[in-house]
Amino acid sequence: MNSRERLLLTIKGEVTDRVPVTLFIADHGHFIHQMHPEIHPLDYEQLTFKVIDYQKSLGCDVFVRMIFDLYHPLGICLGGVDDGHETENWKISTEITEDGNNLIRKSVIATPDGILTQEFVRNAQNKGTYVYCCTQKPIKCELDLDIAMKYEPKMSADYGEMVKQKIRRVKNYLGDDGILGTWVAGGPFNNASMVIDHTELYMLFMTDPVYFAKLMEYTTNRTLDYTQAFIDAGADVMLVGGNVPGGFLGSEVYEEFILPYERKYIDFIQNQGCPAVYHNCGYIMALVNSYKKLGAKIVEPFSPVPLGDANLSEAIDIIKGDYVVIGGVDQVNLLQKGTIEEVINVTKSTIEAGKKNGPFIIQSADFLEYNTPVENVEFFVKTALQNAAY
Repeated sequence: MNSRERLLLTIKGEVTDRVPVTLFIADHGHFIHQMHPEIHPLDYEQLTFKVIDYQKSLGCDVFVRMIFDLYHPLGICLGGVDDGHETENWKISTEITEDGNNLIRKSVIATPDGILTQEFVRNAQNKGTYVYCCTQKPIKCELDLDIAMKYEPKMSADYGEMVKQKIRRVKNYLGDDGILGTWVAGGPFNNASMVIDHTELYMLFMTDPVYFAKLMEYTTNRTLDYTQAFIDAGADVMLVGGNVPGGFLGSEVYEEFILPYERKYIDFIQNQGCPAVYHNCGYIMALVNSYKKLGAKIVEPFSPVPLGDANLSEAIDIIKGDYVVIGGVDQVNLLQKGTIEEVINVTKSTIEAGKKNGPFIIQSADFLEYNTPVENVEFFVKTALQNAAY
C-alpha cells in the first residue's frame, strides 16, 4: 500500500495497514525557510516541492497543504475585502507604508452606495517568514455589509485556470507519495472574523440575529467560487478553518448559532465527493460531540495543553470512529523546545491513544515553527512509524 492509498482510505474511515504518519509544514516561511533559506520566500511552488521532498526523505505519508500560492486575492482568505481588483462600481485607492517589520496596506474602496476602509498588515517575523492580519476591518455596520455583498468583485475565470495549473503541477510532483489539501477561506464564522471586529462578532448572533444571518450568508457565498476552483482542480481534501468558533463558546451556543452555517459549507464541499478537514487548533473538548453533527469527514488537530485543551485519549473515546481524527503532537513545547526523550515518549503515548478506536492520522499539531531542531522532527517520525501498526 502506498502513502496516497493509505491516507485516502484512512480519511474514508477505514483502518489500513498502519496509522499514516505525516507532518504539518507550511508552504512559506517558518520551518521550510529554516531548511531552505536559499529559496525566495515568495517562491511558493518551489517551497512546496521542498516540503514534499523533506517528508518523503523521512518516510512520511506526505500531506502537502497549499495555502499562500493560491491566496489571491488575499482579502478573501487572510482578511478584509478584495482590495486588489477594481470594477466600475468598486474603485480602490491604496496607500502602502512601512513601519519597522510591518508593511501596512491602507485601502479606501468607493462604491455607488458608500465607502469601505480597511487596513491590512504584513509582519516579517524573521527574514523570509511573514504573517498577515486585517488590523482594521472593513465591515463596521450593516450598511457596510450591504455594500460588500452587492459590489465586491467575484472570482475571475483567470483565477480558476491559474489554480488548476498550480494544483496539477504539485500533484504531479507528489505522485503516489501522499495527498494534496488546499486551505479554503475558512468556515463562515472564521471568514466573518476577517471582515468584522471580533468583539462584535462574538455577540452578534444574540444581539442582532438578522444582521448575523446576513453576515453568514455573505461569508459563505463569497468563498464558494474559490472553493469550487480548488475542487475542480483536483485537490484531494479541503482544509476548513474552524478555530474562531472554538470550544470556549460552549456546545449549546455553537450548535444553535454557528454549526448550521458551518455544516452548510461542509455539505457544499462533501456533496461533490471531496472530504473536508475541519481545523480547530485551540479549545476543542467542549465541541467533540458537536462535531459529529457537523458532518466533516476529518477533524484536527486536537492541540494538547497549553496550545489547546485537547485530551486525545478522552476525545477518541467520545468520537468512537464517527469522524477521523488528525492529531496532535505539540509543535512548540515539544518538537521545538523538548528533548529527544520527551519527543519519543509523547509520540508513543499520542499514537497509542489515537489508534485505539479506529482510523487515526498522527502529525505535528500545527505547522512546524522556525528553529525546530531537525533531530526532534526525525525522532517524532521514526517513533511514530515504529508504533504505527494497529
